[in-house]
Amino acid sequence: MSNNITRADLDLLIDYLKQHDPKLTHGPKVLEFESEWSKWLGVKYSVMFNSGASANDITMLALAAIDGKGEVIVPPLTWVSDIASVIHAGHNPIFVDINPSNLAMDENKILEAITPNTKAVFLTHVLGFNGISKFLVDKLKSLKIKLIEDVCESHGATFEGKKIGTFGWASNFSFYYAHHMTTIEGGMVSTDDPDLYEILRIMRSHGMVRESTSTNLKSEYVKKYPDLNSDFIFAYATHNMRPNELNAVLGLSQIKRLDANNIIRTTNFTRFLKSLDSKLFRTDFHLEGSSNYAFTLVLQYPNFELRDKIEGILNAHGVEFRRGLSGGGNQLRQPYLKNIARSFPLNNFPNTEHIHNFSWYIGNYPDLEIEKIDQLGIVLSQVAKS
Repeated sequence: MSNNITRADLDLLIDYLKQHDPKLTHGPKVLEFESEWSKWLGVKYSVMFNSGASANDITMLALAAIDGKGEVIVPPLTWVSDIASVIHAGHNPIFVDINPSNLAMDENKILEAITPNTKAVFLTHVLGFNGISKFLVDKLKSLKIKLIEDVCESHGATFEGKKIGTFGWASNFSFYYAHHMTTIEGGMVSTDDPDLYEILRIMRSHGMVRESTSTNLKSEYVKKYPDLNSDFIFAYATHNMRPNELNAVLGLSQIKRLDANNIIRTTNFTRFLKSLDSKLFRTDFHLEGSSNYAFTLVLQYPNFELRDKIEGILNAHGVEFRRGLSGGGNQLRQPYLKNIARSFPLNNFPNTEHIHNFSWYIGNYPDLEIEKIDQLGIVLSQVAKS
């Protein structure tokens, strides 16, 4: 990857700090960025956090507070904080295999996994691909099961002309350094649900009721707990997950070029796929509406010898890569899930296992030179010849 923070971004931060007594803890700039993000995405409410992982944690805690604890359907191909947040909130993660064409959970397997204890489906849009369909959204609505979208890797991806992150009860975003846009560290939860919005604001700041924007909600707590200082009523046992004003200043700058940068990333990715030998690598991903911040490289068929040969060639040419795509491959193989994984045999996840063993991603960023993309295609073509 290349640095996604420009000189202009840094100058804005410097100008902000040059003010007399600039506010640094979360305040007006955070509110402004939340508003701008909601407009860009097309939702009513957004709450900024200090990371995408914190956004995940609070979303799952809010789900438990509203609907109680239960089962949450998750993919084994995702970032660790998605599954960790389910566990932290006291829910049980239920794993289903992925669809090779978009790397998200297979919608038919999602429906097969639903039980009376299912509280939500936590769907990850992997590396810029859209992972939903009208069939899935409509089916979950009819079953009254909440859809939560992890859009941390897919800012700006769309489905039927509408941005993903607008189809679920809640959607989570990350503004980590390597993603489509960055606030250095930072995250966001977006929603159209006013009750969830108020709970998110409260839970973000130690569970303090004073953080709510609802006068009625705050009055109810004050009446119910007259023995407490109204400024220090803690409704939920959470932590401090607030962002700061500098994160928001950077976010306000970065969002202005997000759409233009996404167009470049998509053009880059399309060019990369066209350079690949489709006999060796998968090139038939579902690209409509995608917004990929990485080049996805997947072998057509299992072949450990070929895998090692590819990695040797990439290393020899100084090409940085990550095997297993998002989060280090199949999360069911990770130590933190060793007890839970016993209930989910690996042979039930052939598509995820293929990704775990025979896939990589390579950086894709707006300043990436076309010549490097073409050279990468030439380097990978050596595999067939060697």
